[in-house]
Amino acid sequence: MDPVTDLESGDRGTTGRFERLYRFHGGLVLPGQHEISTVLPIKAAGIPPHLVIPLLQHIGETSECLVKVGDPVHKGQIIAAPRGNVSVPVHASSSGTVVALEERPFPHPSGLSFPSVVIETDGRDEWGGHPHSLPDYRQLSPVRLLDHIRAAGIVGLGGAGFPTQVKLASGTDDRVDLLLINGVECEPYISCDNQLLQERTGELLEGTRILRHILQPRDCVIAVEADMQEAERALREALRASADTGIQVVSVPQRYPSGGERQLIKVLTGREVPSQGFPSDIGIICQNVGTAAAVYRAVARNHPLISRIVTVTGAGVNQPRNLEVLIGTPFSHAIAASGGYSDDVDRLLMGGPMMGFAVSTDAVPVIKATNCILAVTREEMPPPAAALPCIRCGKCTEACPADLLPQQLYWYARSGNLDAAQDYNLFDCIECGCCAYVCPSHIPLVQYYRHAKTEIWNDEKQKQAADIARDRHQAHQERLERIKRERAERLARRKKAVSGSDSARLDAKQAAIQAALERVKKKKERKGIVQKNVDNLTAEQAEKVREVDRRRRHKSPPGEH
Repeated sequence: MDPVTDLESGDRGTTGRFERLYRFHGGLVLPGQHEISTVLPIKAAGIPPHLVIPLLQHIGETSECLVKVGDPVHKGQIIAAPRGNVSVPVHASSSGTVVALEERPFPHPSGLSFPSVVIETDGRDEWGGHPHSLPDYRQLSPVRLLDHIRAAGIVGLGGAGFPTQVKLASGTDDRVDLLLINGVECEPYISCDNQLLQERTGELLEGTRILRHILQPRDCVIAVEADMQEAERALREALRASADTGIQVVSVPQRYPSGGERQLIKVLTGREVPSQGFPSDIGIICQNVGTAAAVYRAVARNHPLISRIVTVTGAGVNQPRNLEVLIGTPFSHAIAASGGYSDDVDRLLMGGPMMGFAVSTDAVPVIKATNCILAVTREEMPPPAAALPCIRCGKCTEACPADLLPQQLYWYARSGNLDAAQDYNLFDCIECGCCAYVCPSHIPLVQYYRHAKTEIWNDEKQKQAADIARDRHQAHQERLERIKRERAERLARRKKAVSGSDSARLDAKQAAIQAALERVKKKKERKGIVQKNVDNLTAEQAEKVREVDRRRRHKSPPGEH
């Protein structure tokens, strides 16, 4: 079915049957190379001698390592715990011994290394106990299932690596209009989702039913591309056999990048995801078909996400095919399982020719976001031509599926005007490569956008670090002021207590002095009375009184003299 004109603003476009499709801006029709890797069935890549498992394979916080060198590990064991809400655990993909905790080459456009757990496998591939399924998922609450999905380390397998439980949780609070299972593989060469749909249809459908139980959406759609006829046929036959009418299969036109989340939502519903927003903002939850199958294995078999299907293809390998690869397997091992390199291999990429990036060594490991290993020859994919000055032809704007202004973004990214680049919605760019593909000047536009995003992220991290340092300094100053204030209050209380004690002692002393003065006064008064009485006595009586007084003073007994 050919796409028709866009819906007018405000039209929801969700009829429940999705018979009418819509057109997103821009995009390209690219020659497909899917068939060369779908001739053979999915094959297990086997156990490599060493697994290199990075501690960060998802968007969010790095997982916290739980093992040390020399520790034995078993298959499925948690070797790194989640840190924060946007994080998931990391599991050992096979049994063996931890032989290193160090930075290793990481499959990323930056080419940087990243902290990893290196496991020397023992070949036994032993689980730590017998994996068991949960009780019937229909008897469990969404919260319980989300906790289990997180514990299984499941992230989006479409390439972004966003923790699945976080995305699902965003749809459990509000009404979900549409659960969209994305099976559209629009980029040339990649066929892992296509082959999963054909060979593991039951797993995908059961995983989709689990997601439906969690979200309770009004509609549920599995979308495939028009050239994926075998996958579409397998889905329709399985749904017909199970008499499941709650899931609809929709085939979308073959146009790159219709597999992008925002573009696919536009094609199916005619609705736009808000800039800097999420599909959940408009009542839609989108999950990759591989993610849905991983949810099934986590719930039905209690298997964490320790492997994924990877397309190993290109003229640079002898036997292009799809492999089930353990997470942490070096690219070299996966290529060897596909017949090894051809004689004229030139470059190695992770991902497809449009959104993929070159890796400098095949020692980098397969991670959860690895959907394709592409080995190309120089004839198959010539090196990029030298960039020429921009001629302002506007072809990049016409091709941009996010309806941006790539030329303006290029100028701002190149000049380092990052604020202006953000004003032109830099972060709405999905890095699909359409602009660079059509650029007659061969300008590597996506590289400029990636660099600008990285600079903005780094600036934001530095700002956050500065904010944390400022908050810590402020808290330190407040703590010092509080200590000083409390010390002054204690000193004042002590002075007050001492002052009260001294006053009491002074009052007691003054009272004693006053009492003594009173006694002296009374004594004098008595002496005066006595003297007055003596003066009134006869001479003989007075002499007797004086005699008595002398004896009293000398304590002489009467009659001594």
